[in-house]
Amino acid sequence: MSPLDKNAVLELDGYLEPFFPAIAARHDIYQKWVNTINESEGGFEKFSKGYDKFGLHALPNGDVVYREWAPNAKEANLIGDFNQWNRISHPMKRDQYGVWEITVPAASPGVPSIPHDSKLKISMILPSGERIERLPAWITRVTQDLSVSPVYDARFWNPPEAERYKFKNQRPPKPQSVRIYEAHVGISTADGRVGTYKEFTTNILPRIKNLGYNVIQLMAILEHAYYASFGYQVTSFFAASSRYGTPEELKELIDTAHGMGLTVLLDVVHSHACKNILDGLNNFDGTDHQYFHEGAKGRHELWDSRLFNYGSHEVLRFLLSNLRFYMEEYQFDGFRFDGVTSMMYLHHGIGTGFSGGYHEYFGPSVDTEGVVYLMLANDFLHKLYPGVITIAEDVSGMPLLCIPTDKGGVGFDYRLSMAIPDMWIKLLKHKSDDEWDMGNIVHTLTNRRYREASIAYAESHDQALVGDKTLAFWLMDKEMYTNMSDLSPLTPVIERGLGLHKLIRLLVHSLGGEGYLNFEGNEFGHPEWLDFPRAGNNNSFHYARRQWNVVDDPLLRYKYLNEFDAAMNHLEAQYHWLSAPPAYVSLKNETDKVIVFERAGLLFIFNFHPTNSFADYRVGVEEAGEYKVVLSSDEKKFGGFDRVDLNGRYHTTPLEWNNRKNWLQVYIPTRCCLVLGKN
Repeated sequence: MSPLDKNAVLELDGYLEPFFPAIAARHDIYQKWVNTINESEGGFEKFSKGYDKFGLHALPNGDVVYREWAPNAKEANLIGDFNQWNRISHPMKRDQYGVWEITVPAASPGVPSIPHDSKLKISMILPSGERIERLPAWITRVTQDLSVSPVYDARFWNPPEAERYKFKNQRPPKPQSVRIYEAHVGISTADGRVGTYKEFTTNILPRIKNLGYNVIQLMAILEHAYYASFGYQVTSFFAASSRYGTPEELKELIDTAHGMGLTVLLDVVHSHACKNILDGLNNFDGTDHQYFHEGAKGRHELWDSRLFNYGSHEVLRFLLSNLRFYMEEYQFDGFRFDGVTSMMYLHHGIGTGFSGGYHEYFGPSVDTEGVVYLMLANDFLHKLYPGVITIAEDVSGMPLLCIPTDKGGVGFDYRLSMAIPDMWIKLLKHKSDDEWDMGNIVHTLTNRRYREASIAYAESHDQALVGDKTLAFWLMDKEMYTNMSDLSPLTPVIERGLGLHKLIRLLVHSLGGEGYLNFEGNEFGHPEWLDFPRAGNNNSFHYARRQWNVVDDPLLRYKYLNEFDAAMNHLEAQYHWLSAPPAYVSLKNETDKVIVFERAGLLFIFNFHPTNSFADYRVGVEEAGEYKVVLSSDEKKFGGFDRVDLNGRYHTTPLEWNNRKNWLQVYIPTRCCLVLGKN
């Protein structure tokens, strides 16, 4: 491998020059890992298939082979239903690397002695003489019976050939523009219970397709002990959550989505792990430093969880194989990496505000091992799967995060623009409409790193959680319960709420990034926050569901927001503004509260003024010609008043205006947006 090209890095950002030694140093560590894996493991192709070696595997002749890495154990036995939990009948043998192995002979030719879906564990004796029992670390199926215990049972998932799901559809090509629908299978029913993979496949996939989204981001799939953790306290990394159904049913969901042309991403949690011992990785072989850093370095104070040792060969095998497993076994198309800020800094972002000073990104607070792990993960995924999509959840603004590793970057395709939803919440919480600063709104939406793609969103699952409110709830609050019927009067609160909900979402969609994300239900202004069953709410499911009934009711006004969401997605699919160069903003008028910009050949005009409509409003546009309305938020079908003539034609005048070569005049009503396209 050749050394990192300094010019290639500085061409992206000249301010990186003083920090190039740090960038080169982390790149050297990354290259050393690549060389080590190539020399000792035969390359990433083999190394990332650790799941073929570890865990339980039924051979064609019916034998079952089980391997587990537990270097601290002095003895190990496989126990389970198959041997009446006998702790000495099935001893395992250890190799020089601390890997234990056993082959359980077939009951008869082709028939395993360990029945499909039966329970098992590994029983180990430590140097102290203590016996401990754990769920296999690479287990692919665990189940929980809360009527007995919150602790999971490991199961040998080995369905008969006839019951194994066979994929029918190819992965769709990598989308030119990503329009992401962030979803949680469990809350995707209107009933007060946990929804299922099958229900999601039947009921939700068609909604996502009809709304014009082309990417689904599935949350809370890796098995987690506590439902209310939203999937972020993972216990079994290779087990898709059994709360929603079987592995075969998840495969069917993804395959069906592929058949609809939908790309499916997994929200993957490699930033930390649940500290559970009985059904997690913590103290797996009796030490606190097997998968994690020992002591305080291996614990996250705020999340009360364990932190991986990314400098360990076997931990890298485990985590990289985990990514490969979901790409291969379930045919996911990529990942949204949770908690990337925590992985990249020794302080994990706790109590740290990022000023944007470059010393924060390359100084002593950086966790180089964490950054290098992310480089390795992105690099191997993109080499093996050219169509893969990786997204980083990073609040710090780390430069080069979304630049390929061979140019000194971390290798992600996109980062989440986490400042955007925060801005809207602050405005709705603390400012009256006439105090909104158009310049600051535009700055927040356009403030992203050169040539690094970002995903813009007005709100995600974070903003929907209890203690916070969705945008719709901030805008309309209690009147959502009394005045969302078309049979009731349109109050000023509801009129404002519907108007601003549409403006905010289209502005974010068209100006804020190279991708767009919406959390399920928010497209129609879901009336309530999200709160999972827990002790504090008497284990209620009342808020852990999505009320599709309100958007499906033709008498309720939620349908207008839903229609507008679909319209803006379908318009993007036609014009591809997300994959176009960033917009040129020609107007940020603080008095009129008007924002005007061009992107992908379209002219976007937003009027945020709470009371004023403007007739013959002059706006600049670069390209001369005749323009027509391609989208108006004031249409009746979007809950508007049809004040804009959809058949109107707008002709440019060849005189400079707002630094554009031409101008045209429009009528732009209060709290409305117009999108014009060339005729």
